[in-house]
Amino acid sequence: MAAIFFISVFLIIFAYFGYPVTLAVIGRFISFTPKRERIVPSVTLIITAYNEEKRIRKKLENTIKIDYPRDNLQVIVASDGSTDKTNDIVRDFSDRKIELLDVRDRKGKENAQKQAVAVAKGDIIVFSDVATILDSLGIREIVSNFADPAVGCVSSEDRMIEDNDGGGGEGFYVKYEMWLRKLECSVNSVVGLSGSFFAARREVCEDFSPKMQSDFRTLLSSMRKGMRGISDPRAVGYYQEIKDKSREFDRKVRTVIRGLTVFFKNLEFLNVFEFGLFSYQYVCHKLLRWLVPFFLIAALIANAWCSVRSPFFLWILAAQVIFYGLALAGILGGERVSGNIAVKIPKFFILVNASILVAWLQFLRGERLTMWNPSVR
Repeated sequence: MAAIFFISVFLIIFAYFGYPVTLAVIGRFISFTPKRERIVPSVTLIITAYNEEKRIRKKLENTIKIDYPRDNLQVIVASDGSTDKTNDIVRDFSDRKIELLDVRDRKGKENAQKQAVAVAKGDIIVFSDVATILDSLGIREIVSNFADPAVGCVSSEDRMIEDNDGGGGEGFYVKYEMWLRKLECSVNSVVGLSGSFFAARREVCEDFSPKMQSDFRTLLSSMRKGMRGISDPRAVGYYQEIKDKSREFDRKVRTVIRGLTVFFKNLEFLNVFEFGLFSYQYVCHKLLRWLVPFFLIAALIANAWCSVRSPFFLWILAAQVIFYGLALAGILGGERVSGNIAVKIPKFFILVNASILVAWLQFLRGERLTMWNPSVR
């Protein structure tokens, strides 16, 4: 039981901190700096929307301010069976070269994106959502990376506009992910893209699947074609923190279920002889992180077992109880106490891993998500 405890703790720490350290070490021997040039290839910007009448106008006003040659930029709003005024608002922008693709049968975000890809004219396809506001130079910046033939897809860098209450913790996680992507990109390839704003070569999108998470699948498609995915800190997508913090949990469950679906449909990337360093990244960034809830449970049970006979393990158990107690206080105490950093971090850590555990249970029961409801931000 002591061995189970120490192995579990090691794997928890390695998942979040050991993996980045190994990337930093690898970076001493291997480095990758993508070639960038001010190129202006034909681009199709696909904006996916579902019942976005409250936000779509702001998104389109932001879109028409994008600094990119209009003759080389096609903008498609793929409306996934919207039943409100979304389509009417998009039609109001038709004189500014914004096209509406009305997907009548609602079959999910990825299906709407697939339909839009089929009519896209650009050599580079950029994906975005309604909640994300782009910098005016965002398209120019993200496209400049495709001057390097080794680059198949590019992720933006997420910037969150956080509420003043500090209760959600989503911003903390986003900053960690951006830091990790920077390390991954410096040695090989990122393992995930920002679904709210990313770009890919047309050939990478040829086998676009309506049933798999588009950002993750696009990255894997690039790797399969011998290219890599990178993250560009100059291409920034701004979005608001989720207003209803309780919905953040549901969003994470959906995201992990969709990620697990893609992961287990692409197990060939575990072949280190074919994909080399990326196989290691694939396991550490995705699978190992998703296994942390099970390591936490194993560590707690093994710790409780060993504490019966060992004062050392009893002190560790007390520390675990305090940590979980702080998390519970943050969850039950609401915004009144969750702004405290001593509560905020345990609360967010436990909620994230609880959502992953729920996602595993639903995934193992056979649940697969294709429908989507945009988060209220």
